[in-house]
Formats: sequence, C-alpha cells, structure tokens
Amino acid sequence: MFDGPDVDAEIVLVGRSNVGKTTLMRELTGHDFASGRRPGVTREPNSYDWNDFAVTDLPGYGFMEGVPEQRQEEIKDGIVEYIERNRGRILLAVHVVDANSFVEVVDRWSERGEVPHDVDLHALLHDLDIPAAVAVNKIDKAGDRDATLDEVAERLGYPPPWRQWSDVVAPTNAKNGSIEPLLEVVRERLKEEKRHDLLKHFS
Repeated sequence: MFDGPDVDAEIVLVGRSNVGKTTLMRELTGHDFASGRRPGVTREPNSYDWNDFAVTDLPGYGFMEGVPEQRQEEIKDGIVEYIERNRGRILLAVHVVDANSFVEVVDRWSERGEVPHDVDLHALLHDLDIPAAVAVNKIDKAGDRDATLDEVAERLGYPPPWRQWSDVVAPTNAKNGSIEPLLEVVRERLKEEKRHDLLKHFS
C-alpha cells in the first residue's frame, strides 16, 4: 500500500512510465523531483504539499522496461488502491500521456485483444467519478498536432474534434515549461470545487 500526504485535498498525476509525469510535477509545483530517462524511476508516490493540499506524482501504471513483472503488478495494484482510498479528496486526476507514442501503443494492445493500460486507467477514474484531465505531453514531437490530439482524445472516449474537450484535453510540453492549457483546466476545476484559496498555486 502506498502512503500519501496528510492533506484534505489533492491533485494526482497518473499514467504510464516515462511519459513526463515527474517533469510536469516540477512545472506545476516549482520544485525539483528525481526523474530520468530510465522507465520506473518513480516507484513510490512523490508529493509536494501546501499545508492541507498536495500535488502527487504516482508511479508508472503498467509496463516498465527492466522491472520484474511481479513488481510491475504490485505497483499497478498500489496505484489502484491509492486512487480508490483517496478518491474523496482527489480534486483532479491528471492523466499524462506521450503524444508521440500513445496512439501506436493503444492500437497495438487493442489489436491483440487486450485492454491498453491507459484505457484501463482512464476507465478507472471514470468509474470512481474522479474528474480527469488528459495532459498530452511532448506535443512538440507530434507531426500533425490537431490530428494527434483528435486521435488521443478518441482513444480515451472523447469524440473528435479535441477542441470541444478543452476542459479535459490539454496539450503540454513539460520539458519546455509549456503547460498553460493544463493550468487552465486545473484552475477551472478548482473554481468548480469552490477552492479559490488554491488558485494562487497555479497562477
């Protein structure tokens, strides 16, 4: 079981390994966290908190190259348990995907008759009634930006065009600090929850 911060409200970052969650966490909070090119660097939740509120980066969900399969399953189960246990305080789950590889990975798994990890994870958030944003990261590497965003949105159950889901789908390039679309989604979500006191953290 993963431990979490002692807070009453939280934003969580979820997604596969090596999609840029930790870099995005750094941009959201303004604080450094260990990251690397090797998948699976984050094996435990990383949190940054402001008294009763936190942003938490959860480990990679699903396959991690070089990590034993049993350990991958333990981490995956730990993430599910964490989300289920803390769903009452999760104001928003930011589902981070890699714009450059997401569609290819999802389609490959689907063609094998298997449920892709990202689709499974997004369905979990939906089933638990946890508001979700999709941070389509590394968008600078996408050849046709709008076509890529349409395909990502469609694979997760949001019919294109993606722009009609601008309150959910947020193109980002965390490495270069380009996360304004996600910040806007976060701010709108906090306003919906009447947590205007937290807006100062995402100005």
